[in-house]
Amino acid sequence: MKIHYNPKLKKLARKLRINMSSPEILLWNQLKGKKLGYDFHRQKPIDNYIVDFFCPKLKLIVEVDGKVHIDKGEDDIKRQSKLESFGLKVLRFKASDIIKNLNYVIETIGDYVEKFEEE
Repeated sequence: MKIHYNPKLKKLARKLRINMSSPEILLWNQLKGKKLGYDFHRQKPIDNYIVDFFCPKLKLIVEVDGKVHIDKGEDDIKRQSKLESFGLKVLRFKASDIIKNLNYVIETIGDYVEKFEEE
């Protein structure tokens, strides 16, 4: 299935990139510059959503669940289901996990990268 890009979200995505949360900044510093061997984009519009991080080659979305996601469990499930319907994989991490255990988060993403390369 083709991934739809919504140009109406471009301005908001740019604003979100400028105003990233601390956990997003920490994670971005580990993903940018192909540190895991692949190019990641931050605050990427896909369909009617803006995902935190996206690697097109891996078809991987990495989401940081911070305060914005409290009480949005059902919305997040719908959103994730829609994104997965495009053949994308979504990895979700709590903001607190990124702050407290960044190595675990990077290892989890790295494990996904390794599995992708084996296929």
